Amino acid sequence: MPVPNLDFDLSEDERQIKDVAHRFAVEVLRPAGQALDKLTPDEVIAPDSIFWDVFNQYQRLGFNDMDAEMDPVAVARLRCIISEELGWGDSGLAVALSTAGMPALLATMVANTELMERFPANDLGCWAITEPNHGSDMIDFNNRELVAGSEHSKPNCIARGEGDEFVISGQKSAWVSNGPIARSAALYCATETADGLRGGGIFLVPLDLEGITRGQPLKKIGQRALSQGEIFFDQVRIPASNMICGPNDYGLFTDMTLCMANGGMGMIFVGTARAAFDLALEYARERVQGGVPIIQHQSVKARLFTMYRKVEAARALSRRVSLYNAASEMPALEAAIAAKITSTQTAFDVASDALQIFGGAGTSQEYPIEKIFRDARVSMVEDGCNEVLALVGTDRLA
Repeated sequence: MPVPNLDFDLSEDERQIKDVAHRFAVEVLRPAGQALDKLTPDEVIAPDSIFWDVFNQYQRLGFNDMDAEMDPVAVARLRCIISEELGWGDSGLAVALSTAGMPALLATMVANTELMERFPANDLGCWAITEPNHGSDMIDFNNRELVAGSEHSKPNCIARGEGDEFVISGQKSAWVSNGPIARSAALYCATETADGLRGGGIFLVPLDLEGITRGQPLKKIGQRALSQGEIFFDQVRIPASNMICGPNDYGLFTDMTLCMANGGMGMIFVGTARAAFDLALEYARERVQGGVPIIQHQSVKARLFTMYRKVEAARALSRRVSLYNAASEMPALEAAIAAKITSTQTAFDVASDALQIFGGAGTSQEYPIEKIFRDARVSMVEDGCNEVLALVGTDRLA
């Protein structure tokens, strides 16, 4: 008996897009993700890597070009559908493809036509916020999680205003998604404006400028299709017009960015959790032990149903949060954080239970579940570790 599809209210257009996204996940993302998982970090980003075929095919689908004439809630519904399917296919590639559009998204948010032309949606971008001495601190932009009597470390990257330019010096840490291959960056860093104002700032930066170098791509336990690495800035000059916001609006823009990032992670890892459940259910129907398919054993039945309800609960929360934030003048960061934490924890828990159902076979690379398990584990520290995000979310409730 097939698992019931609870998406009863999808329009015909939404169903068609869901079908296209799922076919892309089945035919492109999952096999590409499995192939990239076996490569070295340098091989993942090599010119002949399958990664570039995936990126180009994704661009041709036009998922990033659908926002212009649609209302925000309709866009959010489609984003939920598409992101879940991408996460079902391969979470590392899903994060890479989603992050690629960050510079273009910021240019669109401020309705800057010039920046929208210079940083188009089909470009490969990155979100450069994390720093060597500022991992979790970068999401504590209100300084509310500081231990009493302490202060954050000095910034590792700073942009100083000089006339009609900013000069950027310093580095971003090895966790910048798409960092080794991106052509542009949404750079979040410490700022000193020309009039002496200090704080945070957001800039769009082409990554082919003089003074920019990259570190080696990071070798990780999971999401190996997602290339991550350092970016170094040595007196890099950009026009002041590349600033999205300065210190006065940095908190607001960072808040909105975290809402989008955490909401997106929630949607992607619902798909990853669903993938793990689908694999476990299929295997349990086929694997015979004790004379019958193991799905007939009570312990396996109980575990599968727990997995099923967790996936559906995570999907319900993630979609509810995405639609609310799309419809609201001021998105609720605490809700987006709740979606991210719930979905990533669910993905890890369901993948772990799925691996247990596979038994010894689940620890072998012959089956995809061990990779999904590793990918899901990374998500709980990605885009803000879940424990610190929970503190930030609780502060919004206090």
